[in-house]
Amino acid sequence: MAETNVVKESPQLDPMDAPRVSAPSAGARDPEDVGNGEAALKKDIRDLEFILDLPLEVSVELGRAKMLIHDLLQLGQGSVVELNKFAGEPLEILVNNRLVARGEAVVVNEKFGVRITDIVSPMERVKQLG
Repeated sequence: MAETNVVKESPQLDPMDAPRVSAPSAGARDPEDVGNGEAALKKDIRDLEFILDLPLEVSVELGRAKMLIHDLLQLGQGSVVELNKFAGEPLEILVNNRLVARGEAVVVNEKFGVRITDIVSPMERVKQLG
């Protein structure tokens, strides 16, 4: 996926589902920052800004299909691949290949977008790991 567009409309989120960010413990700080609260706070802010600037791959999955190699080789222009999802079923929004939300397809400035309809709960995200 070469480019990701962001829909300007933002959904109302439940504060309980919001990720929690906590400052690193005093043991994680540089020795020169101990005893200097303002310097430690500035370091914590720099650390957080670094994390907020990390790039993530966001993809939206319409559906999946399993095929035999023979069937794959038979595909040509005009072929139709039947997917495992029904029309109107929510699309899955993945961040770094992990399900984080579901939504519906929209058109934004003549490009596809996705309107978020459901955020995956933290408990559901933990279940994905196992």
